[in-house]
Amino acid sequence: MPILTRLRSTCFLFLVFCAGTSVAAQALPASVRAALQQAGIPAGAVATYVQEIGSKKTLIASNANDSFNPASTMKLLTTDAALELLGPTYTWKTQAYSVAPQVGDVLQGNLIIKGNGDPKLVLENFWLFLRQLRARGIREIRGNLVLDRSAFELETFDAEKFDGDPLKPYNAGPDALLLNYNAVGFRFIPDEANGVINVSVDPPLAGYTIHAPKLGSGSCDDWQNKLQASVGADNTKFDGSFAASCGEKIWFLHPTQLSQSQYFAAVFRQLWRDMGGSFKGEVVSGITPADARLLAEWQSPSLPEVIRDINKFSNNVMARQLLLTLAIDSSKRPATPQRGALAVKAWLASKNIDAPELVIENGSGLSRIERVSASTMGRMLVAAFRSPTMSEFISSMPLVGYDGTMRRRLTTSAVAGNAHIKTGSLNDVRALAGYVTSASGKNYAVVSMINHANASRGQEAQDALLQWVYEQR
Repeated sequence: MPILTRLRSTCFLFLVFCAGTSVAAQALPASVRAALQQAGIPAGAVATYVQEIGSKKTLIASNANDSFNPASTMKLLTTDAALELLGPTYTWKTQAYSVAPQVGDVLQGNLIIKGNGDPKLVLENFWLFLRQLRARGIREIRGNLVLDRSAFELETFDAEKFDGDPLKPYNAGPDALLLNYNAVGFRFIPDEANGVINVSVDPPLAGYTIHAPKLGSGSCDDWQNKLQASVGADNTKFDGSFAASCGEKIWFLHPTQLSQSQYFAAVFRQLWRDMGGSFKGEVVSGITPADARLLAEWQSPSLPEVIRDINKFSNNVMARQLLLTLAIDSSKRPATPQRGALAVKAWLASKNIDAPELVIENGSGLSRIERVSASTMGRMLVAAFRSPTMSEFISSMPLVGYDGTMRRRLTTSAVAGNAHIKTGSLNDVRALAGYVTSASGKNYAVVSMINHANASRGQEAQDALLQWVYEQR
């Protein structure tokens, strides 16, 4: 071959190589790159993975193997693992036992309530559970109330650890007898005619007093801080004011000075009294004796309903409970977050998904140390799409433009109604993961994680990614 021809061929191959390298280096779509640049977010701070379901074709794999904080998208790992390991019909049981005889309407000894980590033992469900006891003819409990919380290994939980704001409801710790998310709702109702603020509390807490704020005037801006709340173990004081212009408001708080056992006791005493029951004993911790007889049992909603709440509304407290439930099922020992994490990692390994970068602290994403790669998350999503529990898993995620944490995003875009996406956000973190059905009918697993000081400005870039995937042919 003449030298000139060889030179021309070499130059052609070099140009082709350069063009291919350029495409690889610019793996993100132009619309996404432009939005990231506008937000001041460098490409190295973004991990992206887009995989067509049913094909080996990977559309985007940018920083896909790097370790990133996923924020609440970590819930997808926890909930998918639960669906496959526990099964879609799984329920939690809360049970009442006693070894004492019942004479007439009197239980002549202790009542034992044994928890198994129900994430959704809300007030109305607990009321129905107690109604079962009243239906058995029990009116007076002539003993103690024994709380068996042994399904979870009791560890000291620091509600201030995450963000220094222990009163936030999402900072409530897990518990085998978690009741009503261990949260209290304070409802403020202005009574201008009498110049007062009426405050009601839900759930009602026996022996717990509320000191109402003063009736104020002016705007309703920053109304929570103006209340000057002081939440104690036996009372809550609002030393500030509440403006009449606010109308009726409700504020949910985690009463951190009230232990979970004290909270449970206060709710039990009030509800039992409201049902016409009598109880004057103590509330103590203990273990259910082997010879105890079952008096009542409450079954939670099924797992798909629970994970719907976890993913659509990003419920961190419920996600913590779910990770610990995985630990109970896998080890048959009192559950710890560490054992729950091992169960998730073993499950991924069984699906041939190697995830050496994976760090699970509590399974909710409410963590500074949890880590996963976009590739691990994406491959998990692809595998989940082929799972028998695929429909339950996908329907648990927010539908873009319609509900959950995606109800106000992309409402006028073509991708609205065509994607189920879980979002996540922390300081310096914005993430999303889920599925997009394109205009051509193809399904894609999509993951995007931003870890950067300007992450809060990254929503436009992530929305542009979803729209770009939707437009794929």
